[in-house]
Amino acid sequence: MGASLPLPSFPPSLSLVAGKVTDSVTFGLLPAAVRLAAGRGLAVTLLTDRPDRHAEVFDGPIVACDVTDFRAIVAASLAGGREPAALFSNSDFLQAPTALAAAYFGLPGKDWKAATRTKDKALMRRHLAAIDPVFSAAADRVPGDAPYPLVLKPREGVASEDVFLVHDATELAARRDEIGRRRSDPLVAEEYLPGELHTLETLGDGHELRVLGSFRTKVSPPPYFIEERLEWAPPPPETGQVLSQLEALGVGFGACHTEFVVAAGRARLIEVNYRLIGDHCDFLMADLLGVPVFDWILSVHLGERLPPFEPPPRKYAVADVVMAERPGVLTAAPEAVELADGAVRLAYRPQRPVGDRIELTRTNRDYLGTIRAIGPSENEVEAAIARFRAAHAWTIA
Repeated sequence: MGASLPLPSFPPSLSLVAGKVTDSVTFGLLPAAVRLAAGRGLAVTLLTDRPDRHAEVFDGPIVACDVTDFRAIVAASLAGGREPAALFSNSDFLQAPTALAAAYFGLPGKDWKAATRTKDKALMRRHLAAIDPVFSAAADRVPGDAPYPLVLKPREGVASEDVFLVHDATELAARRDEIGRRRSDPLVAEEYLPGELHTLETLGDGHELRVLGSFRTKVSPPPYFIEERLEWAPPPPETGQVLSQLEALGVGFGACHTEFVVAAGRARLIEVNYRLIGDHCDFLMADLLGVPVFDWILSVHLGERLPPFEPPPRKYAVADVVMAERPGVLTAAPEAVELADGAVRLAYRPQRPVGDRIELTRTNRDYLGTIRAIGPSENEVEAAIARFRAAHAWTIA
């Protein structure tokens, strides 16, 4: 018998697991993955259930699979004879299946139980009940003595979609029926937590949980909760309370974006998004800190430690959202641009293309684009944003 032919050898893959196309993945994480892979002898592979959409913006290997099923991710990770060197996702919905697939291969990753309990708002409240009790109930089983006002929201929702403040049982039932005409997933009703809204941006490598920074968040008037503007600010004194609650949830590896309110010296979690902050605030944070945040996030999934970090001098930075104010077709809007306005670095990135039909949702999905600005003072930054808005038009016909 002749000698058997050797099997072809392929470099291990740094694999990203993605659902819908997002700017964070397309312009942040995929370029970072290509940079990291080139220096480590790896390939970059994208695993997704929307291969055609990602092929429009990424020219590397794409493997189609059911990314909601960890077994499909495991099988797809071995496609083409490769072994994964890292498995990572930036999607809210895909953290648990990606964590399970990474655990199958013995790769660094998030605890799938922590990913599950942070995504499910009912599980999160149940898990934190001994530390910070917050009233929470299934929306169709709210008792008569519930502490109104309540916040009605999808149990695993995102982007403030179908989130409403309700003041009594009648309003709760009406909003519940309204949401039920659009979606069938479970809803929860939670105690309304007043206070100043903040975010905490963290990154862990399995040895250290590093606080990258914090935003103060301005939201729309009730009954909606649309994030209209985020201002970079020092983490509030109550940050230690937030870190303790994250530890209790099991959050400590990779990127995490936590929303919380502070009132009377007490920090209370609103929700934990076990991934990088979105809506272009990730790009603002990377620019402001002057470090390769996207590269750092992926490197910890390769088993590497975070490098030393010295926070830069304090600057004023804002992510200012351009919102749709009416339904219709977007007929005019500026293209992506980066520019200097005096001492201010300003960038604009659209989130809806010209020609898109806008259905007003009263959620973050009404964003037309985001203006990011970094400068030495509040006055200079605000003036630069005002000039940019005055010089451009967003027209909905």
